[in-house]
Amino acid sequence: MAQQIDTTNPQQIAERCAFPLSGRIIAIDPGMKRVGVAVSDESQTIARPIRRLERTSWKNLLADIKDIVREFDAVALVIGLPLASDGTESEMSAEARDMARKLELSLEIAVFLQDERVTSYEAKAKLWERGISLRETRDRVDSEAAALILTDFLTAVEQDRQG
Repeated sequence: MAQQIDTTNPQQIAERCAFPLSGRIIAIDPGMKRVGVAVSDESQTIARPIRRLERTSWKNLLADIKDIVREFDAVALVIGLPLASDGTESEMSAEARDMARKLELSLEIAVFLQDERVTSYEAKAKLWERGISLRETRDRVDSEAAALILTDFLTAVEQDRQG
């Protein structure tokens, strides 16, 4: 059974420490229209953006995520939790938590939530710094944000392991 761990909740650190030591992790940056996707390497040290999914229906999104999990033989899924800048829940936070609950029931791997405040802004800035055009930035920002979410999660897991 998959487990859901909210990395913004310090009481859950012990469970996050039990995270698999190796294997690819998929991260998603959920949006109402688009979902960015990133993947880690097997040693869980590097995150890279892989694609953007169009969100047309829950059934299609679930099928796409299942395909990606299979394609990369992922051991866990991290979902960005879009909290308000002051750390409070928002309408999109509820949407992300609902998505996590549904994926937890539908997948055979662990599902985690990761605070994703300002990752979209950071992703845009990184793309612009690399000279990516505004048009191309729009196409890549969601998956770039997912890579930032995954990097933050991997950093938190590593810090937990070092204790």
